[in-house]
Amino acid sequence: MKRLNIAEFAGPLAALVLIVVVVAVTTPSFWSAENFRNIALQVAVLSVVALGATIVIITGGIDLSPGSMIAVLTMVLALTIKTLGQPLWISVLVTILLGALMGALNGTLVAYLRIPAFIVTLAGMSAYKGLALTVPPGSPIFSLSPELGNLFYGQLVGIPLPFFYVVGLYALATVVLNFTKFGREIYALGGNEVAARLSGVRVKWVRMLAYVAAGACTGIGGVLLAARLNSGSPNYGAGIELLAIAGAVVGGASLAGGRGHIVNTLVGVLIIVVVQNGLNLNAVSTSVQSVAIGAIILLAVALDIWRPTVSARVAGLMPTQKLATTTRK
Repeated sequence: MKRLNIAEFAGPLAALVLIVVVVAVTTPSFWSAENFRNIALQVAVLSVVALGATIVIITGGIDLSPGSMIAVLTMVLALTIKTLGQPLWISVLVTILLGALMGALNGTLVAYLRIPAFIVTLAGMSAYKGLALTVPPGSPIFSLSPELGNLFYGQLVGIPLPFFYVVGLYALATVVLNFTKFGREIYALGGNEVAARLSGVRVKWVRMLAYVAAGACTGIGGVLLAARLNSGSPNYGAGIELLAIAGAVVGGASLAGGRGHIVNTLVGVLIIVVVQNGLNLNAVSTSVQSVAIGAIILLAVALDIWRPTVSARVAGLMPTQKLATTTRK
């Protein structure tokens, strides 16, 4: 098991190092301080959303709605700050709680009404996008609050605040998933739902809570995006759900459920962002970038599907090789 865990961590990390080397060699401006700052800003929002996506994927589910949820949440945040005149902390809290409630709605439909997660979240992606356009005034709201920008661009002991948000959230998620009963139930549910139910796991409740956690992470991601741009818009968040899923899958999370590491998700997000950054620095069109990201997702899923077959064949060859060696002796 220790060797397996090391291999699972080493694979995505080695891929990240290789991609960084390739991008650095082909793009001299990659090493500039400003470029690293841009990468950090991009990672901050995407990594938080990918954290929630990973929790859902481990249960064997999928969530396609975070992008549209962010559109709603940034509009609600802008409305509560600028139109309703609420204090910043109340507005941020309301936004995160609303994200959790939207996740709870997704989870309830999936867990208790047994509607497939793909259908529920696909419908949510469309419905939440329409809902974002109904939030007054239905168009972007700019210049929300100088204090909001400080949440994203502020620094503590010279380190940007988003670094602490990401490290804190990932550390909390790592502890919960690896050292708590709820975390073990998440993995058990994704590994074998029938066995989990027979073992006393409240399958429906745990599945619903996974979507609540994903919704709360999306709420935090929405706050960070609004703080970065100091505005809310029904157009924000488009496509981020696919990048979040890609980060989780590239990091080794299995779409079949039951397997995934939070730290690997962060590495997967870094891979996605570095690839995008390298393509941007080389003035590659967005259409080609979409093709590249799609190819990365396809390759990661293919590796996930082929891994059991390759492992089984390798395991099947080992006794034969050992027997042949013994015979020669």
